[in-house]
Amino acid sequence: MAGDNVEKIGSDSDPDTKEAISISPQDTADQSHASKEGQPHEVEYGSTDDHVFSDPAVAERWRGVYEKARYENRHRFDPGYKWTAEEERRLVRKIDARIMVWAWLMFCALDMHRRNINRAISDNMLAEIGMNTNDFNYGQTIFLACFLAAELPSGLISKKIGADVWIPTIMVGWSVVALSQAFLKNRTGFYVIKALLGLLMGGFIPDIVLWLTYFYKGRELPLRLAWFWTALSTVNIVGSLLAAGILQMRGINGWSGWQWLFLIEGLITLLIGIFSWGLMPPGPTQTRHWFRGKDGWFNDHEEAILVNRLLRDDPSKGDMNNRQAVGPSLLFKAVKDWEMWPLYIIGLTTYIPPYPPGNYLSYILRQIGFNVFEANLLAIPSQFLFAVNLLIVTWISRRVGERSIISSSSNIWIFPWILALVLLPDDASPWVRYAMLTGLLSYPYCHAILVGWTAKNSNAVRTRAVSAALYNMFVQSGNIIASNIYRDDDQPLYRRGNRILLGITVFNIVLFYFVKAFYVWRNRLRDRRWNAMTKEEQESYVLTTKDEGMQRLDFRFAH
Repeated sequence: MAGDNVEKIGSDSDPDTKEAISISPQDTADQSHASKEGQPHEVEYGSTDDHVFSDPAVAERWRGVYEKARYENRHRFDPGYKWTAEEERRLVRKIDARIMVWAWLMFCALDMHRRNINRAISDNMLAEIGMNTNDFNYGQTIFLACFLAAELPSGLISKKIGADVWIPTIMVGWSVVALSQAFLKNRTGFYVIKALLGLLMGGFIPDIVLWLTYFYKGRELPLRLAWFWTALSTVNIVGSLLAAGILQMRGINGWSGWQWLFLIEGLITLLIGIFSWGLMPPGPTQTRHWFRGKDGWFNDHEEAILVNRLLRDDPSKGDMNNRQAVGPSLLFKAVKDWEMWPLYIIGLTTYIPPYPPGNYLSYILRQIGFNVFEANLLAIPSQFLFAVNLLIVTWISRRVGERSIISSSSNIWIFPWILALVLLPDDASPWVRYAMLTGLLSYPYCHAILVGWTAKNSNAVRTRAVSAALYNMFVQSGNIIASNIYRDDDQPLYRRGNRILLGITVFNIVLFYFVKAFYVWRNRLRDRRWNAMTKEEQESYVLTTKDEGMQRLDFRFAH
């Protein structure tokens, strides 16, 4: 079935069978918004009488879980609470405006400092501080290695003290370090700053994604994440426009254009970091604050809707407090969830093919004959198309309920463009080569789908906190590999590097289908074990099991 495979057991059975086995919290939560095969997968709004907590025994079991965990929203948990579809839609729009927009802006602040180095090197920065492209690659490797090393520790700190405290803190830190690049004099200073930026930025993405899960249902999140990742193309477009102007400031006060670029953009993100301390609430029922107003952002009725809609969608969202640390034992449990590792491997290799061309686009354009102004402006078309394709591919995935096959389209798209770059003759027109690079970098970015997929398969807050960090650690490991594929002796056309990228692209296409087959196989094994149980045994399992997260027999993997 090419539809949403996270449907729980019995979803395609006859009514009697479905009644017999659709008894678990995990089943009901998913069936409440699952569509039938062949129909669009839409998020349902409004309360219903048939939900995960309709059974009083199940509701009491989960109430006990929430009390034991000291879940911060447990006072709003009410299995009988009712609301209309319009009330919920209006509330989601309010969450989008209050939470999602600011999360997007914070991500822009991160990506501005990940990408502006690519524009700075088009302004003769490397030569002025005594470096070549290999030195630049080593600096990027240091950044990515530190970024990777910081992901899990940062995630654990954030889980302990709260994302609303930790994220603004690291934002202010990286903004100060980033603007200090304006005073770079040599290679050593470049390496030190790249290390500090990596350590400060590393935890942002998994931390912010976990924070967003406090406000959104599972099916709402992927599309929001798609909009979230439009920050990448937005920053590249706006950053290219800013760079085209700021780099013309060369000579003012005796500074180079790239120095002004780092200083101005660092001050912009510093302001965003400072305001984030006041604009990030800890959770749905914790929005009251001197900066956000004594009454907060949501009234009592809205808070009740917010909490109960999330718990009916996924009861496990209340099994940890948002200020509860993930200790060593819980960390080890999450790491040894081996059935998550196929997704981590996808994260390792999927984004390697577009990374070097994207990282070096402005530099390549300078090398093949375009000037600084042109090299920065010509990066804009691919970023616009990238954003459009990102939203389209995520919408299609959500619409048809398919993750792995839709995600494979990213590398299927890349294949002909990278093949063309391998085969293009040396004397080809610079505009033809530019067109090939633009086509490649316009690929449908599947990261939002994969992050949502990872969160869905985690199936518990403690696993979700760690799995988000692990997934991003693998992504950064892939970026480390990618940042060393284009070498100084291979420029400006990077033929050897492009042949390597072509091979990885083919591998990635095969990998997506392998991972889909893996999860289909794991679900069938669980089906057999569950269906071998009597109805009474299933009911007893739901109410008494100590299994957690994806280890539950009534859980089915999305693919």
